[in-house]
Amino acid sequence: MKRSSHEVIEGVRKVVIEEMVRGISQVVLEVEDQDRALAFWAGPMGFEVVRDALYGDARWLEVRTPDKAVTVVLSLRHGEPATAPETLPTSNVFFYCDDLRGTCEGLRARGVEFPQPPVRQPFGWWSMFEDSEGNRFALMRREVT
Repeated sequence: MKRSSHEVIEGVRKVVIEEMVRGISQVVLEVEDQDRALAFWAGPMGFEVVRDALYGDARWLEVRTPDKAVTVVLSLRHGEPATAPETLPTSNVFFYCDDLRGTCEGLRARGVEFPQPPVRQPFGWWSMFEDSEGNRFALMRREVT
């Protein structure tokens, strides 16, 4: 574990906390059919296939976001699918883009369904799309901070 250090900048003592957890590397999406999910994420969504390998008696399947920041594991569902009101995502994973309206139009042209077109909310612009497995995800315009 890294420890914090102290710096003195213009007479002000500043505590610098060094990083331990650096980010999110993978998220798991549960799917009914891995081949169908792979076709969706590597097809219209444009994700890169990172790994497709045997994992015991199962299949380990990874795709990576176009920005290469997060790997998405497409794992067979064990149990009931997540539920939420129709107006909300069924997943806690939010995706981002730079041009929300243009991205929605482009993905819709590729066959991606959007139960919620772009709309402004108090937290910003967002939309909701559905994958081949019936999972619903938020898509937000990335705000530069």
